[in-house]
Amino acid sequence: MYDIGHFIGGKHVAGTSGRNAEIFNPATGEVQGQVALASADELRAAVENAKAAQPAWAATNPQRRARVMMKFVDLLNRDMDKLAEALSKEHGKTFPDAKGDVQRGLEVAEFCIGAPQMMKGEFSEGAGPGIDIYSIRQPLGVVAGITPFNFPAMIPMWKFCPAIAAGNAFILKPSERDPSVPMMLAELMMEAGLPAGILNVVNGDKGAVDAILDDPDIAAIGFVGSTAIAKYIYGRGCANGKRVQCFGGAKNHMIVMPDADMDKAVDALIGAGYGAAGERCMAVSVAVPVGEETADRLIEKLVPKVEALKIGPYTAGNDVDFGPLVTREAQKRVLGLVDRGVEEGAKLVVDGRTFKMQGYEDGFFVGACLFDNVTKDMDIYKTEIFGPVLSVARAKDYEAALDLPMNHEYGNGVAIFTRDGDAARDFASRINIGMVGINVPIPVPLSYYTFGGWKASGFGDLNQHGADGFRFYTRTKTVTSRWPSGIKDGAEFSIPTMK
Repeated sequence: MYDIGHFIGGKHVAGTSGRNAEIFNPATGEVQGQVALASADELRAAVENAKAAQPAWAATNPQRRARVMMKFVDLLNRDMDKLAEALSKEHGKTFPDAKGDVQRGLEVAEFCIGAPQMMKGEFSEGAGPGIDIYSIRQPLGVVAGITPFNFPAMIPMWKFCPAIAAGNAFILKPSERDPSVPMMLAELMMEAGLPAGILNVVNGDKGAVDAILDDPDIAAIGFVGSTAIAKYIYGRGCANGKRVQCFGGAKNHMIVMPDADMDKAVDALIGAGYGAAGERCMAVSVAVPVGEETADRLIEKLVPKVEALKIGPYTAGNDVDFGPLVTREAQKRVLGLVDRGVEEGAKLVVDGRTFKMQGYEDGFFVGACLFDNVTKDMDIYKTEIFGPVLSVARAKDYEAALDLPMNHEYGNGVAIFTRDGDAARDFASRINIGMVGINVPIPVPLSYYTFGGWKASGFGDLNQHGADGFRFYTRTKTVTSRWPSGIKDGAEFSIPTMK
């Protein structure tokens, strides 16, 4: 058993609220630790530390801030296995997948080494008679991130790396389900040379979230989680005058055209649908084959591969395709939705509900499930299942296939598998989804592009990482400058123009 408190002012501090949450080992179902749940007073202490430290950090030139990120990247590479081990133990995802989680965050830290370039403004000499105009990009001050359980390394780094590189101080409220890695990241940032108080980690539940939303000194909040909570955070944060970006749920479709390479399409669906036990906001959860013949070929090739998937604890290493779900509540929810799909009339081609892992019978495992003949009125089609469940929704033609993601509530990611360039180009142009893959099942952009969904998958005007990461955590100041030699005598009463 171990205890996790908070990381405030550059050091670990014990929780004082008297409230704690249990940390489970998802593979065994056993409690392995507990994490403190912060009170509003503890959150306020973190904000006070951040507020005191931020002005000096903002005054540090961008290149020196970038050097901290450079050292942080080196430390992430040094401790990659250690971080992945801690992540797998609390989340349940396989060790290779956990390393990918860390790596994707590391790549954003690498991008943030370019902070001097990203912080540059613009300059116009002679914009008017003796007038120069220039813009300055400046940090907001104290900002925050509220991050989910499914990527406890990647998404915190997506938030705090650009914010800190831009000169802000950061309050991180990670998921209480797997809190160890965010604490380790804070330690590594300190080792990299970050001043105390610039990155604070406050563990907690809704009480800590509400304290962040209501704190007058927190200027901006980034969130990733469910759509219901995204709407809540966006509404309350904006009402309190904060800049807010929220990313919610998803229901990602993959269109399989008749001319697609079926073997590659099937492999893509297996990895994108069942990787990380489906606990990814970019997981493909709906396959849409175009035409009955295409659908029959797809099912014929999918079934044996789904049945052959290897499930187990992360300690099995490369011999496991995916592990358990994060909590027993998640396990019950997914099994309940599978039951609901059967009740609604979908054909459960592969049934993983009875899966039990020998020696790990109390773990939060769910076997791989595959549905066929799913229709858009079914709960399993409308709901983000967030488990190892793939639904096949047959479409009679291309337009019918396009209609499914176009009219779904969510708009996070989508993919099309085809050899037809015209079809792919038309699809990419017309689809109302934020991230599109062409023969790529999980179209997560690289760190120098931005990540974000549309419709009920995203709230706010700016995306995560890339240039938007710096834009969100900074604001632009525009300066119009004229020296005495260019100033006419006498008062001017009309508004300045370029005429």
